[in-house]
Formats: sequence, C-alpha cells, structure tokens
Amino acid sequence: MPTHTQPIAVQIGAGNIGRGFMGELFAAAGYRLIFVDVDEGIVEALASRRAYQVHHISNDGDETVSIEGAGAIHGRDTAAVAETLADAALACTAVGVRALGAVAPALAAGLARRLSRGGEPLNIITCENLVGAGRHLRDLVWAELKRLMAAGECQAVTRDAFEARFGFVEAVVSRMVPVVPDAIRRRDPLWIACEPYARLPVDATAFRGTPPRFPGIEPVANILAYQTRKLATHNMSHAVCAYMGHEAAREFVWQAMDQGAIADEVRAAMSETGQALCRRFGFDAEVQRAYENDLLERYRNRALGDQVSRVAADPLRKLGPEDRLVGSARLCIEQGIEPVHVTGGIRSALRYDDPNDPGAVRLQEMLRQDGRERVLRDVCGLSPDDPLWPPLMAEPSAGAE
Repeated sequence: MPTHTQPIAVQIGAGNIGRGFMGELFAAAGYRLIFVDVDEGIVEALASRRAYQVHHISNDGDETVSIEGAGAIHGRDTAAVAETLADAALACTAVGVRALGAVAPALAAGLARRLSRGGEPLNIITCENLVGAGRHLRDLVWAELKRLMAAGECQAVTRDAFEARFGFVEAVVSRMVPVVPDAIRRRDPLWIACEPYARLPVDATAFRGTPPRFPGIEPVANILAYQTRKLATHNMSHAVCAYMGHEAAREFVWQAMDQGAIADEVRAAMSETGQALCRRFGFDAEVQRAYENDLLERYRNRALGDQVSRVAADPLRKLGPEDRLVGSARLCIEQGIEPVHVTGGIRSALRYDDPNDPGAVRLQEMLRQDGRERVLRDVCGLSPDDPLWPPLMAEPSAGAE
C-alpha cells in the first residue's frame, strides 16, 4: 500500500496521457501520485476513490492495471498545488500546449515555496505535443516568478539560478489512447483504455541532478531526433492512414490497415521518412525499420478501436508547414529523398471532408472559395518555387493514386 514516506510525483493534467500513461509509470515506479486537473468530475472521483484502473487493450485481450493511492487537487486551488509541488520529487504536465499558460502560475508559486525552503532541484517533464515545450513552459514560469518577486512574494533569484534549480524536460509521448465513448465517460469519469506501449524518451540534458531511472522512461541525449522521428514516422503515417481510411469509408484505423492499398501507402510513406531520418540524425537503419514495423502492428490493434476521425481531426493544423505531413515531406526533400507517398498523404488530407469536423469543413470551404493555391500558401506555407508545389497543384482525381 502507498505510504506518505514515498516520494511524490505531481501529474498536472489527469486526461488521457496523464492518467492513461504517466500516472501508470509513476505509480509503478513507487511514487505517491497526486493529480492536478480542472475537470471537477475527474478530481472528485479521484479524491473519493483514490484509485483507478488502466485497461491495456490489444488483440490479445484486456489487461487491467490498478493504480492505488492516487490523490487529486483542483487546478484552481493554487495554494494547494503550490504546497504539493514544494514537496514533490518529480512533476509532469500533460495539459495541451494551449493550457500551459494556465498552469504556469501554480507552478511558479510551487517553485517559489521550494526556493524559500531550500528544497532539492525539481524536474518537470513536459508531455506536450510541441517541439520546444520544455523551453516554452520554462519561459512562462519564469515570467510568473518574476511577477512574484516584484510583488515581494518570492525571494530574489537570478535567471541562471532558476534554470540551475529547475529542469523543464521535454518528452516524446507515443502511447495511443482512443477517445472514451460518452456513455462510458458518463458512467465512470475515470475509465481509460490504451495500448500497452510504454516507452517515454526524455531529454537527458534537461534534468537538474541525476535523471530518474524507472521502467518506461528513457533519457536520450538528442531529444530533437526522437521528437522528429515521432512526427515524421508515427504522426505522419498515422495521419496518412486516417485520411486514406476516411476516403475508403472506414471507421477505425485497423479497418483502414486491412485495406491492402492503404497499408502499402502507409508503409511506403514510412520508408521515405525513415530514410530521411537515418540521413539526418544517424538512426540505425535496422532500428528504424523495427520502429516502423512495430507501429504498423500497433495500427492493427482491433480491440483498441482507435477512430479514423480522431486521428484525422483538425486537418488545418496537421497540414501546417512544420507539422506531420508537409513538415515530413520537407524533411525528405532536404535529405535528397523524393516524398512520393508522403505527398500522396497530403493530397488525401486536402480531400478530407468530414462534416462533423469543423477544421475539415473550413478546409473544404477554403478550397471551394479560393482554390488550392490559397490553401497551399496559407495553410501549408508553400510557394510556387517549392518542390512540393507542382505535385500538389496537379491533383489527380480521388482514387487515382
């Protein structure tokens, strides 16, 4: 049973990744787990039960992992969050990039208390879908800490001293967690299902003190290489599968992968970016191929029920110049690889017309009203002299690829 002599891990964000991945890793490593969230249903359920279950769902069945002794604090209770952070051994955010500004004040208040007590350095792992999330959160917290210093609510500390005491550690989250159906969520706000995959590369250079060592966490020297690999292999191929799956009227990712033509396109697109990644970052070709093959098998997880609509959602963002599709195609071109199949995925994304997805509706409106040229310029960040421009302007009819 958990005891109060255990080191504390503060998990800010009790959603899919916070509860369905990081909470599990921390609990298995022996931390006393305290969640911070603004969802009152989740906070109340965690506070009353002090436990929840994670369902590892695969084609081999459902393995349930019980997480015991988990506490919860409402995110708006800044004083309580700060007090917990002041005593924590490790912290983590999984709130979404747009919400980082909202959690920065409580983080700053906690670090201010820690400074006043002369506590040990604290590391905050950032499980956010943004390259540079650690630096972004660090800057937000520093701005809040300066405000507290100006108000006389925090002891004076220099920027160098702040950065020496507190590590903002970027991570690469790859566990797939599907959307929980509303009916299940209403019945149990803590119900969570995910795939069994449990590897978390983290930036070894960003830790203050010795990086923690426990199953699942993998400190790496070049986090950018792993972030780029996730974007250009995992995120890219997942998106290609989803957009092509939508065109084939498939509801689930596994159903799309059961279409031989789609599976072939996904694999071929992976091969293009895989070659580029090996050239750019020096990944071993056999290791990269094993990573790709593992992903292909994970996409075929029928029991997980990962929806095409979830993976394809928000096409305007996913077609951005640095995101998984155009960004991956550009990586290929930079490394001398012609991204024929990645470009095919971009074409499919441009055709995405789900009437239930506001981004898809807006995308199709832009194409109808202003034409493909505007979308390629304004959404994809391309210009007529870009190598991607000609193949994307010369759009074949749907199903011709």
